[in-house]
Amino acid sequence: MGRRSSWYGCLPFLVLAAGLIGVAPGEAVSFALTDRDREQAVLVGKKSVVADEFGTEWRIKDASGQTLTVMTPFHRLALAARNSAFRSQELKPKDIEALMKDHEGKLGFRVTLRGGRTDFARFYAPTLVAGAQEVKASFVQNEGTALREEAGPHPSR
Repeated sequence: MGRRSSWYGCLPFLVLAAGLIGVAPGEAVSFALTDRDREQAVLVGKKSVVADEFGTEWRIKDASGQTLTVMTPFHRLALAARNSAFRSQELKPKDIEALMKDHEGKLGFRVTLRGGRTDFARFYAPTLVAGAQEVKASFVQNEGTALREEAGPHPSR
């Protein structure tokens, strides 16, 4: 019951995720980037090194500190361009192609859930539900232990 009830406590949070990606059940969506989209993502990533916030349009956070980041191809490319800019390096066309190919047709989610113990989510298996359809995750990395925050309390509390 504990695992199930804490999962349902995240339900409003996850409903926001569906709204964030703007996909209604039954709709088809494409995550392919045009050349112009790619250029724009690289520009956004480069410019973000001087911005206070990066990626807020792809991330939501609730009052208890749980977060969800939608990893669209645009966000992945912008993030790669940002990381390259921090290293004072140009993102090479072959790197862009490799990144796009690796994540072609995939929509990623990074979710941080908070719980009462360090291993509370260790065996969670996420499923995206749209009406009667269920999509199982192709990759899940549940950390066995969480990192402690600077102030001392464990982030899962």
